[in-house]
Amino acid sequence: MSTRVALTTTIDPRGGEHRKPRVALYANYLDALQRVGLTPVLVTPAHGSGNIDALLSICSGLVLAGGEDIDPSRYGEEPIPQLGPINPPRDVAEFRTLEAALERDLPVLGICRGHQLLNVFFGGSLHQDIGVATGEGHLHLQATPWGSHHHDVTVERDSRLGRAIGRERLEINSYHHQAIRDVAPTLEVSARAEDGLIEALESLEHRWVVGVQWHPERHEAEAQDTDADLRLFQAFARVVTEEKEEGRSADAG
Repeated sequence: MSTRVALTTTIDPRGGEHRKPRVALYANYLDALQRVGLTPVLVTPAHGSGNIDALLSICSGLVLAGGEDIDPSRYGEEPIPQLGPINPPRDVAEFRTLEAALERDLPVLGICRGHQLLNVFFGGSLHQDIGVATGEGHLHLQATPWGSHHHDVTVERDSRLGRAIGRERLEINSYHHQAIRDVAPTLEVSARAEDGLIEALESLEHRWVVGVQWHPERHEAEAQDTDADLRLFQAFARVVTEEKEEGRSADAG
């Protein structure tokens, strides 16, 4: 049976023709995970805490998907006018999902919002808007087509990310107006953009917890096997599968 991984979604409170809450997620995430042999299990803001725990108990990894801004009260700030849409029910669900995953020592991959959520969860903070914080920001607001690359990042060679993709520089897409400000004490920077903005983080205290600011799922589906985005998903799949195999060996013993 294929290895299951939890995948978070958002919820649109007035989505659909009936203007009622509707769960939403770009299908690219499922495509990317299925390509590397994983079976996504959707975890939504409509799930209660007990349901989240039950879902995580049958999964071997977690992917935190991109989406809305995180409520700045989560890192001790009042919202500024440039803050984008927030979704407090999603914040609640994802914080509980991440907590449940870490309790089980599951591998975690955070993408865009998921990367930012990792930092906030572990005690870091965000720039609510890059333009307000730095006077710049255009580098990170991509106007070129979905799936294309936009700028370069430099990767720490000996980081989990560096070992996963096998290179120290790569081209990425960029669709975010927020970014990491203060790095959480237990996290380490593993990639930066040319303007110094943090593009990847990973945990120093967990077996495999990696966050990336870009969207690897938007490009890798059509990429060659040597593409860095695809290699990131392959590395995640390997560590998830290793966890599953270790569990089987322990059960057999």
